[in-house]
Amino acid sequence: MAVEGLCAIVTGSASGLGAATALLLAKAGMRIVVNYSNSKTEAEQTADLCRKEGAEIVVVQGDVSRDEDCRRIVAAAAPWGRLDVLVNNAGTTKHVPHAELDGLSAEDFQRIFAVNTIGPFQMVRAARPLLEQAARQTERASAVVNVSSVAGISGVGSSIAYAASKGALNTMTLSLSRALAPAIRVNTVCPGYIDTPWFTKGRGEAGAKQVRDAVVARVPLRTASSAEDIAQLVVFLASSASGQMTGEVVRMDAGMHLLG
Repeated sequence: MAVEGLCAIVTGSASGLGAATALLLAKAGMRIVVNYSNSKTEAEQTADLCRKEGAEIVVVQGDVSRDEDCRRIVAAAAPWGRLDVLVNNAGTTKHVPHAELDGLSAEDFQRIFAVNTIGPFQMVRAARPLLEQAARQTERASAVVNVSSVAGISGVGSSIAYAASKGALNTMTLSLSRALAPAIRVNTVCPGYIDTPWFTKGRGEAGAKQVRDAVVARVPLRTASSAEDIAQLVVFLASSASGQMTGEVVRMDAGMHLLG
């Protein structure tokens, strides 16, 4: 993967999949904007790991649900004069069993959609000029990689609002891939279960272990995907190796979708 000197923004990269993606891109030689909403300490730790790989890093606080924050995150890459990759990884949820309809308010839906769906749109809109500029410089398409979920395909996941927001993100991928071609490629990754603190924060240690054990017992590959596993797919879609791919929604779920 030839990325030496190229630039990337990874939203929500303080921990988990975002941090793993930032580190892989740093190892490949990219300059990176590390973004966080609340976890400054974790973001700085991610940045330090990337710097140890020789990467040039900028850390920027910002909530992608706010358009002004999206523009400020993108502005952090402006001094480099280009932006080759945008990874829309920031996301949120509320853990509510799907049958408990009263467990979700209109405000819950609005917040989840604001981060998971509107946020990626606003980031793409803010980043478009730099992404197109990089495409002219390299004479190949720049890349947007959205991080969605199998929840957006099959309607499962932490809550109905979360699944709906990711389904909307998947559809938006198709719209943006048409609207931004040929200068910008837009693809989406749909992980299944990822073994990160995501579930621990939402369900506690015992609840997270219960989810993990249930997933490993059921999926055909009998494994829990790590953040690093999924990050490899994100980086592939960000690289020239996937240069003929756009408008794709790619599952990586250890075979979860085969369960029906």
